Amino acid sequence: MPVHPTAIVDPAANVHDTAEIGPFCILGPDVEIGAGTRLMANVYVDGATVIGEDNLFYPFSSIGVASQDKKYKGERAFTRIGNRNSVREFVTIHRGTQGGGLETVIGDDCLLMTYAHVAHDCRIGNNVILGNSVGLAGHVTVEDWADLSPFSGVHQFCRIGRHAFVGPYSIIKQDVMPYSLTSHQPEVQVFGANSVGLQRRGFEKSSIEALQTALRILTRSGLNTTNAIERIHNEVPLCAEVEELIQFIRSSDRGVVKG
Repeated sequence: MPVHPTAIVDPAANVHDTAEIGPFCILGPDVEIGAGTRLMANVYVDGATVIGEDNLFYPFSSIGVASQDKKYKGERAFTRIGNRNSVREFVTIHRGTQGGGLETVIGDDCLLMTYAHVAHDCRIGNNVILGNSVGLAGHVTVEDWADLSPFSGVHQFCRIGRHAFVGPYSIIKQDVMPYSLTSHQPEVQVFGANSVGLQRRGFEKSSIEALQTALRILTRSGLNTTNAIERIHNEVPLCAEVEELIQFIRSSDRGVVKG
């Protein structure tokens, strides 16, 4: 295990032989680091933190530290990070709390850009991008392939659906529908399907067109959500993606962003 002589690794930490711990990094006793993961320099990892394989942590990122939730009383809580993630400079990821299931979870193949913040009890899926200075408050769920642009903030308990794109400077107070393009122009609203992203990921043209129509009915028809969903059932080909969109809306506790 390559450990720089200036790094401080607690003897109780479990670090794979092929992991690399760079200059001035600090690892606490409950930390586990998987094969091929590299901490470049000045990375601080604390708490019951489990990090998978082939991740790259850039300087001054802070992982697994205690929550900023004032209800947190020091209970043992976890931070779990998957494989092949890139965590850039000054990113902060906080451990879970008793009130949120005791763990913060990040999946595989994610990119967290500089100054992004992942608060307590957040759950981030796979292939997620958090742009520069994106802030996730506690208990936020970000599903697979979602992309949040720089300087956006997400309120507690909100969900960001799969393959959603959130534009820069957006303040998200309700759930963001899967496959949607949502942005702040001048207020947060939906601008249709995330067509470019879906095309790049190989979605069928017919599915993208069906999503575009469904989202147009939801946001531009003047109907309330219940009536809009009924109209979608009557007028839009119900591919798997549209069905997922409808199920996401029906399961929302906070309501969804429409504009």
